[in-house]
Amino acid sequence: MRRHCERGAAAVEMALVLPVLILLVLGITEFGRAYNAQVTLTNAAREGVRVMAISKDPALAKARAVSASSTLHPPLPLGNVSASACSAAAATSLPPQTTVTITYQLSTLTGIAGPFTLKATGVMTCGG
Repeated sequence: MRRHCERGAAAVEMALVLPVLILLVLGITEFGRAYNAQVTLTNAAREGVRVMAISKDPALAKARAVSASSTLHPPLPLGNVSASACSAAAATSLPPQTTVTITYQLSTLTGIAGPFTLKATGVMTCGG
């Protein structure tokens, strides 16, 4: 038989534990969303630099990077993608390389932290 002084103990324990559990679930959700956005940006940078290395057209490379990141919400602005022309590394025997860099401002769903700035860079040898 329960003692009279233990009434409501479960409610108090739940009130203490529930906020921690909710923060944990929201943190996992935010981390998963940020990780997904980073993977999407990395793939978009890879697609953009591949087009840049083959076609040497920065506008086409930027457009390809933006279209490869179409699953991001909000969408990636074209101005956040930069593409460098093929250039040989100074004082080395490395072949010429091109770079596509993407920056993205990721807002959070919960508003607890952030917004976060994500960056992805793709580097490839020119000419494919």
